[in-house]
Amino acid sequence: MTPSDAPYPDIEIYLAKAPLDALNAWLGEVLDAAPLRSAGRHQWQARGHHDGHTVPVLLVERAADGFASLWFDSAHSPWPRDVDCAREAAVRLACEVRCSLGGWQPGDDPDRFWQVLPDGTEQAIDWPDSGQ
Repeated sequence: MTPSDAPYPDIEIYLAKAPLDALNAWLGEVLDAAPLRSAGRHQWQARGHHDGHTVPVLLVERAADGFASLWFDSAHSPWPRDVDCAREAAVRLACEVRCSLGGWQPGDDPDRFWQVLPDGTEQAIDWPDSGQ
């Protein structure tokens, strides 16, 4: 099973590590975003730009099972799908990244995710309690 090829209205990935310096450097490069700034307890936000569109970014530390959620609230991000962003983030941030298997539909298993490791290894997993 592989993630869907349909474009997404927003992008959300989950990071095993969320080093702010590395995230800020990456977001600055891909979205010309200013550094993430505090938006409340364990939340950080920034605004980036891509192809003339604003791309709001929200980082929520410790969002799920020790992973941080990184959400791009725009259909105009550089990535058409979550998995495309996850692949780039895993390499650029040198950490495990998880994302949805595809666009979620009623009846889909909400605990199935796609795992991307920095070495390029990818697989579908059950999360939480995936044992990974």
